Amino acid sequence: MTESPYGKYVEGKDTVKCLEETPRLIEAAVRGWSSAEFDRRYAPGKWSARQLLAHLAHFEMVFATRLRFALASDDYVVRSYDQDDWMGIEPHATADAALGAYLALRRMNLALCRTLTPEQRARLVMHPEYGRIDVEWMMTTSAGHERHHLPQFQAIAQSV
Repeated sequence: MTESPYGKYVEGKDTVKCLEETPRLIEAAVRGWSSAEFDRRYAPGKWSARQLLAHLAHFEMVFATRLRFALASDDYVVRSYDQDDWMGIEPHATADAALGAYLALRRMNLALCRTLTPEQRARLVMHPEYGRIDVEWMMTTSAGHERHHLPQFQAIAQSV
C-alpha cells in the first residue's frame, strides 16, 4: 500500500485523537476574526483563510463520503476531484459557513471513526492515484491533511 502523502504530519500519533484535536486548534486560531481578516493569506498567491476553510470543508465532505462508501460497499473505487476546480465553483463561500460545515462534518466523521473495529479500519478500496488503500489510510490522510494546513492558519493569525 502506498504511504499517505500526509502521514508524516501525524506519524507516531493516535489518528483519532488528531482528528479530534486539530479542528479545535484551527477554530481557536480563527476565533473572532473579521471578514477582512479571513481574506488574509499566509503567503502571496496562496489561498486566503476563508478559502482554506472552504477547502477543509470540501475535504471533509469527501472524507465523509469515501469513508461511508468504503465501509458499506464492496469493491469501492474512490473518485478523484480537483481542489482548485471545487474552489472555482464556490469562490464566495463565507468563512463562517465553511468553518461550520467543516466542524459539523468532522463531529459526525469522528463519531463514526471512534466506533470502527480493526477489521473495518482495514477495509480496502481502490484509489486511482494511490492504488489499494484502506480506511486507516483515509483517516491518516484526513488527520495529516489538516495538520498540514494548521500552520497556515497560525501564520495568518500572527499577522492579524
